[in-house]
Amino acid sequence: MNMKKTLIASAIAAATFSGAAAAKENNLPTVYGSIEYAISHTNVDNSGSTLDNFDNGSTLGVKHDHEIAPGITGFFKAELEFQADDKADNDGLNDFDEAYIGVKGDLFGTVWYGSDDSTYETAIDQIYNFYEYGPDTRGNYDTGEGELLQYMSPSFAGLKLGAAVQINGDDDAGDKSYPYQLAAIYNIDALELAVAMDSNDGKRKYSKNDPSVNNENTYGVRASYTLDNLKLTGEYQTRDEVSDLYGVMGIYTLGANQFALSYQLNDDDDTGDKNDTVTVQALRNLSDNMYVYVEGYFSTADGDYFYEDPDGVDAGGDEQTMAVVGAVYYF
Repeated sequence: MNMKKTLIASAIAAATFSGAAAAKENNLPTVYGSIEYAISHTNVDNSGSTLDNFDNGSTLGVKHDHEIAPGITGFFKAELEFQADDKADNDGLNDFDEAYIGVKGDLFGTVWYGSDDSTYETAIDQIYNFYEYGPDTRGNYDTGEGELLQYMSPSFAGLKLGAAVQINGDDDAGDKSYPYQLAAIYNIDALELAVAMDSNDGKRKYSKNDPSVNNENTYGVRASYTLDNLKLTGEYQTRDEVSDLYGVMGIYTLGANQFALSYQLNDDDDTGDKNDTVTVQALRNLSDNMYVYVEGYFSTADGDYFYEDPDGVDAGGDEQTMAVVGAVYYF
């Protein structure tokens, strides 16, 4: 599973240290970051169980923007990752999550290039990306988060249009290719509707060397409705000869507390098997810079050995439960 951040945790990108106001006045970059620790217990029925403690996405980032001309702003962001839990095998800032430059304007929208959440991912695949750790069910699209040229239009009476193309050159894994994404997002009062597609033409999954399943398009739709402290979301994604993915989620905020419940079902076209996951979360903001959380994942599958034995001794099983407890300090 990939370790993901909640919507609250994503505010790290907007949070600043105490000197941020002075930095802005002097046009200095803003520095931000987080340390994120977690402990998980995983159990597969009729198989093994494991207890693990790990870093869940600690980062150190810097960002900056400046006025190029009235109404036109240039910007950049670089967010590096490190393993805060492992001293013996630590390589320091050994990876990165986001790195891009761009230009935004009041009239033409935003254009940026580099590594960032993709247009399709942002528009549609919100349930999987919401949780701190993340369920075992993610969108069935392949275009990665790297080498992306992206565009988001201004709002036209609540409608925004987005596009992205991944520029893979001759020396990249999978050779030359230009997988692309298109999206439309419409907001009216408390309702948000989104449709998007991913061409899946590349040979790299999330900008790594894993081959794509096929080049059939992925299509997705999402609807979200916010009523005071309650947000409801429904998603559907489909890709021919791969799978259909259904998901619903509710998020309730009560003061410093956040509670979430979701259900996702994946229907595999190749095997005909289905697997589903119920996910729950309770999150408590201790302050403006620190929160703790508990997440539970309850998964079942048609296949007798769908979930691998955590100990690697037995073949696995068709039911998996996981509990994750974590703490995040961000600035």
